[in-house]
Amino acid sequence: MPEIPVPADAVELSSLRRALVVKLRHHGDVLLASPVFTVLRKRAPHLELDALVYADTREMLAGHPAISRLHVVDRRWKDSGALQRIAAERRLFASLRARHYDLLLHLSEHPRGAWLARALGCRYSVAPDYDDQSRLWRASFSHRYPLPRAGRRHAVELNLDALRRIGVQPAEEDRALVLVPGEEAEREVSALLAAHGLPERGYIHWHPASRWLFKCWPAERVAGAIDALQRRGARVVVTAAPDERELAQIAAIRARCAAPPVDLSGKLTLKMLAAL
Repeated sequence: MPEIPVPADAVELSSLRRALVVKLRHHGDVLLASPVFTVLRKRAPHLELDALVYADTREMLAGHPAISRLHVVDRRWKDSGALQRIAAERRLFASLRARHYDLLLHLSEHPRGAWLARALGCRYSVAPDYDDQSRLWRASFSHRYPLPRAGRRHAVELNLDALRRIGVQPAEEDRALVLVPGEEAEREVSALLAAHGLPERGYIHWHPASRWLFKCWPAERVAGAIDALQRRGARVVVTAAPDERELAQIAAIRARCAAPPVDLSGKLTLKMLAAL
């Protein structure tokens, strides 16, 4: 991808101490933001990098070698009563404010980013330039980066555009996603594979289910593909989240298979899924 010219208002990273990257989205969206930390760590190794994500997505970044601290917003706070939610929000804000961030990178349209950019007093703050956002949004950030009109740009590149906007050009090798399973998850998955007579390499892992059912291939087609793979001598392992609808998808697939694949659906944590 061609480099974008260095902007006139580029940020001198050597003058910064701490940065906060905010990605309040779903699991995959958070993972697709992981190269942002890699690039910043490479360009400014002195910089402490923190992340703010939803509590249920923290495992996507936990263990990332470039991240110093992970802060979380728990979506269950809104169900715990007004006083408890206010107390939890105050604790979160206090922990963020105590870090004295110089730079905030907000990688979505979530309104919390504009509020944080103002309330935390960051010297520099970066966010997407949405056409339909309010004047308050636009006034909350020191730098905004444009979004493609046609929308046809990979999410990794969109996230990295936040860095390009402040004069940081990612290298090709820095675009890889980072998901660290951890030693415990590696051991647990090795034990599971051994229990099913599978080697640690040489099998096909298929995760055909999703909370978004419209994204899923029909059960009969998945089953047909698994049968074709297994006729060629491949071992197939299927997984899904411990969700009733996803488990029902796996059951429908296995019922249509001539020889049902190894089924680890509902038995793995996010880190174990990464290890597999």
